[in-house]
Amino acid sequence: MKRVLCVLTVILLTSGTVYAQQKEASITSVDSTTYDFGDINEVDGPVSHTFTVLNNGELPLVISKVVASCGCTTPEWTKEPIAPGKTGEIKATYDPSGRPNRFTKTVSVYSNGKTGSYALTIKGNVIPK
Repeated sequence: MKRVLCVLTVILLTSGTVYAQQKEASITSVDSTTYDFGDINEVDGPVSHTFTVLNNGELPLVISKVVASCGCTTPEWTKEPIAPGKTGEIKATYDPSGRPNRFTKTVSVYSNGKTGSYALTIKGNVIPK
């Protein structure tokens, strides 16, 4: 009887762990993963675009870090957990000073919703002074 009870306990604990692992947060960009600024004037200074992300998973989405591909791009993001079904924001600001011509920059988003990173891209053309 003790053996049967132990086996049933192990089965119940294992199935609960498997079920808990199936629930996850998920990040999906509501708008496009790429934004094209088009032509921008260097003299006008930094330009920004805000990407909206949706948590379409079952657990709160936590964006742990956001890393830009270079120092000319500065990311800002929603720091608090994003509840399931709710949205957050990732803002990418590009400084065109001293950077004439076309550019393509990526912003890597790390969260509990996806293994590795999720890439967002900004691009455009800087018209020199």
